[in-house]
Amino acid sequence: MAVWDDLVGQAKVEEQLAAAARDADALVTTHVAGGPDPEASKMTHAWLFTGPPGSGRATAARAFAAALQCVSPDRALGGAPGCGFCDGCHTALVGTHADVEVVRTDLLSIGVKETRELVRRAQLSPAGGRWQVIVLEDADRLTEGAGNVILKAVEEPAPRTVWLLCAPSLEDVLPTIRSRCRHLTLRTPPVEAVADVLVRRDGVEPAAAQAAAQATQGHIDRARRLATDERARARRAVVLKLPLRVGDVGGCLKAAQELIDAAGEDAKEVAEEVDAKETEELKAALGGGQGSRMPRGTAGAMKELEERQKRRKTRTQRDSLDLALTDLTAFYRDVLTLQLRARTPLANQDVRDAVERIARDTTPERTLRRIEAVLACRDALERNVAPLLAVEAMTMSLRD
Repeated sequence: MAVWDDLVGQAKVEEQLAAAARDADALVTTHVAGGPDPEASKMTHAWLFTGPPGSGRATAARAFAAALQCVSPDRALGGAPGCGFCDGCHTALVGTHADVEVVRTDLLSIGVKETRELVRRAQLSPAGGRWQVIVLEDADRLTEGAGNVILKAVEEPAPRTVWLLCAPSLEDVLPTIRSRCRHLTLRTPPVEAVADVLVRRDGVEPAAAQAAAQATQGHIDRARRLATDERARARRAVVLKLPLRVGDVGGCLKAAQELIDAAGEDAKEVAEEVDAKETEELKAALGGGQGSRMPRGTAGAMKELEERQKRRKTRTQRDSLDLALTDLTAFYRDVLTLQLRARTPLANQDVRDAVERIARDTTPERTLRRIEAVLACRDALERNVAPLLAVEAMTMSLRD
């Protein structure tokens, strides 16, 4: 299985990355006169992957990193880098390669402290691989200061260092950074391609896979979760009932509180799975056994961990709310589809009765205003408005 097999519906991007990997391989392995001209090479030191959520930006970056580290003997016989089986490919894909650093965050932002360490690493020569590769999956979460730190490294790269940045859009990255990167745009994968992946790789029944892919409109990770997690399906069902429950002020406020509670429950589940393990590991590292008192001077480290866990919980809650708002937007999009008699397939076939009821009782103009209210709520959450206030304002607008 080649490293590109995890890219779903991205044939053009796969072709570009495969060509760059071949040129990168030639640049590393050819040391004699008459080798490839670096100026004409499709390989460059900095890449920016953009695309909508679920398009596979991080997957593409990791696959490219693996192809750059490919050590398959088939390359000498004309085989393309990125076999997926050799030690270089395998360790890069699973995250254990010494020369591939994958950076993702479960916090709201990436600060200067973290990026300085990345820049220091980027100046090193590869320890054993062919390239030093830095994969920054959340480049859109860089603070301005952190972005300026990265800029210096991208402007003056080490000879064998490659930066792979991922963000939803070009506007999410500093102009000075994106102007120094080769840009690749990924598209939302076709529903049929996502359904096929769920059947082949996750063992999901074809009907369930098709329904999940259709409901999430080609978002691979969300489709997988919806098809395999009963709790995710239950939460989505609650969200899709909301449009029928905002007929009065009391219903609006109650629905808003339930959305907030559901997001909080999501954050709590993540905390229960991760926080306790992190705390015990840190205590053990600091010399405190289970049930024993912590040594002096360790209170600061414990407090820093608690603050990190608190910030992660905040992001998890916001991500859960954003997912609910995405489902709500898809519901009203289906309503508008029926009202305008468009031929676009409905995303929410399982609640078609509710969609048809709302479509009959309202006008396209009101549906557009409701979609705008949901989008305004998402913008408010991005600006750190208190979640309950933002959601209550939205549900009151949905009542109009």
